[in-house]
Amino acid sequence: MYNTLGTKDSEEVNLNKEKVQVDLLKKSGYSDKAIEYFINKVNVGEIENPSAYFSYTGPCGDTMQIHLKIDDNKITEAKFEAIGCAGSCTSGSALMEMIKGRTPQEAEKIKAEEIINHLGGIPRAKFHCTCLAKKTLEEAIEQYKRVVSQG
Repeated sequence: MYNTLGTKDSEEVNLNKEKVQVDLLKKSGYSDKAIEYFINKVNVGEIENPSAYFSYTGPCGDTMQIHLKIDDNKITEAKFEAIGCAGSCTSGSALMEMIKGRTPQEAEKIKAEEIINHLGGIPRAKFHCTCLAKKTLEEAIEQYKRVVSQG
């Protein structure tokens, strides 16, 4: 739909951009669940006064930050931010979803393959993105353990 100036309304343009993005992600091999996480920015953001925080840049150049809120040895809130590709973003979203309600020790045991399975599939060339999410989480938990042990 065009407005009175003869240009497309921004809402329609945004919907068209999203459709193109979804189509490209599907063609690349992302599952519907992975695409939903990416488009809806699931678990993206910061946590005010986190119990744990860590930022890590992987060998591919993508950077992820993880923010955790831990109460009574349970992860009650988990958010991430990423500067990187759709693979990094979907992996971060999935891992944050998977660790909520778990202890830090349980969260550390999650394997990269479990993240891929949770997503329902991502392109093989993006499997390393799950390792970025996992490594960042492991470091955030290690940072949390150091703080807790120091009292």
